[in-house]
Amino acid sequence: MTYLDLMNSVLRRLREEEVNNVTESTYAKMAGDFINDAKTLVSQATDWSALRETITISTTASDNTYSLTNSGDNVKVMSVLNDTQNCFMEYQTKDWFNDALYIAEAVEGAPKYFTYNGLDSNGDTQVLVGPIPDGVYSLRFDVVKRQGDLTSNSDKLLIPSQPVVHLAIALLARERGETGGTSTAEYFTIANQYLSDAVAIDAAKHPEEMIFRTI
Repeated sequence: MTYLDLMNSVLRRLREEEVNNVTESTYAKMAGDFINDAKTLVSQATDWSALRETITISTTASDNTYSLTNSGDNVKVMSVLNDTQNCFMEYQTKDWFNDALYIAEAVEGAPKYFTYNGLDSNGDTQVLVGPIPDGVYSLRFDVVKRQGDLTSNSDKLLIPSQPVVHLAIALLARERGETGGTSTAEYFTIANQYLSDAVAIDAAKHPEEMIFRTI
């Protein structure tokens, strides 16, 4: 569903006139803000299948700092694979890396570990890998990358649309104070039901992630 479709779906339910452009009126711009608020809340509710992708990094010798390009700061790393060595990489703490790099004698080799290292100048998440690469390795980061704000008519929503639509309606109804029909509390209940159902459907695609083991 496009951003314009989303907006008109919300406006119709609030008995407002449809628009031909998401910035057509002051009310449309406000509705857009609430739609993006709703999108952010829904996108963070679970690790949606539609937001999963793989970011590939090629290392260079003697460099252990890399950016997850276009990931922003709201990204979740699910797993990391050294594709060249055919092995999974393990997370280690920043203290572990500080010890390996600055206290113990730093060594070079095939990357086996990773940790987070803030953001780069573009606002993308940075990682450290260890040992320091001694050559070119292909590293695959399987991530959940949250979608940025929708801004243009044709921007497509990646996550399920119904929870976003109904949560946006609830937020707008609360801001307006009345809707002439359904109460704000009922709108939030409806939105939560749509979200709960969507999460359950998506979770069924990854049953292994719903298995909890006692440690």
